[in-house]
Amino acid sequence: MRILLATDAWRPQVNGVVRTLERMTAAAGEWRAEFDFLTPEGFATFPLPTYPDIRVALAAPWDVGKRIEASGADHVHIATEGPIGWSARAYCLERGRLFTTSYHTRFPEYISARTPIPEDWIYAGLRNFHAPAAAVMAPTPSLQGELKSRGFDNVKVWTRGVDHALYRPQTADVLDLPRPIFLCVGRVAVEKNLDALLRLDLPGSVVIVGDGPAREMLARRYPKAHFLGARFGEELARIYASADVFAFPSRTDTFGIVLIEALASGLPVAAFPVTGPLDVIGDSGAGALSEDLREACLRALEIPREKARAHSMKFTWRESARQFVDHIVTCRAAAGLPVH
Repeated sequence: MRILLATDAWRPQVNGVVRTLERMTAAAGEWRAEFDFLTPEGFATFPLPTYPDIRVALAAPWDVGKRIEASGADHVHIATEGPIGWSARAYCLERGRLFTTSYHTRFPEYISARTPIPEDWIYAGLRNFHAPAAAVMAPTPSLQGELKSRGFDNVKVWTRGVDHALYRPQTADVLDLPRPIFLCVGRVAVEKNLDALLRLDLPGSVVIVGDGPAREMLARRYPKAHFLGARFGEELARIYASADVFAFPSRTDTFGIVLIEALASGLPVAAFPVTGPLDVIGDSGAGALSEDLREACLRALEIPREKARAHSMKFTWRESARQFVDHIVTCRAAAGLPVH
């Protein structure tokens, strides 16, 4: 089966959507699925307001429709709710084509953190976007339940994975800082709630890896913290393995791939008990969840690194790919469409 993934998020963006699509499709060969991508490449783009590092495609429905037709895809999956996503949706509805969608990002919370637009208004728009989809794929059971409570239909769980060969325990220490080291990796932006970590009175050092529009402001506000900028690949893996606790202050992530990257590196997690950490950590004992983030950070110091690594093994891109393809096969079979 040939699947076209329509996504507004694509390289050179560094985020969970891009990583998920890249890693999942690379692992899907076993399920006899082939993938094409409909991305902002080839379209004119403009910078996203308040987030100029992210550029959004000027994608007209007729241009997107031509690309879908040219792909010869059996199935269209719409990964994002941006211009490409809306244009792909319009094309599929006009042609009566079955399609699926996924819910990656809490746009209502992100937008409300920057503007006075009420979250309920944005959720209404997203509910309208996803309503015609044969299935809406969400990364965790708790987010599935939340979306259902907000009126979203046909919500299915599509998990995430981690590269266990890259993210692994290592003996090399690349962080020459006072211990213990509390590490956070991710986009440095207002919705990540980094203030909640940086203002804590913690022993040792706090290290932030990542870039984003709030980096300069936070670096000035918290001069004792160590902002390393974006890191990738083996360099990032060594940083994970060199820390003592992965501190995750976000309340808005739908999953948090960085959580399982940290666990795979042998790093216990400290986080708030919200969607993402609740699903990834749960009652595994591989992390500490508390509304008192400082208390969670200190408790996480007592967790054996081996326990974190062992828990990470349940998250694989192979399983992520299986779930994704299975959802599409089930939807097509229910509609009497060919599956091959």
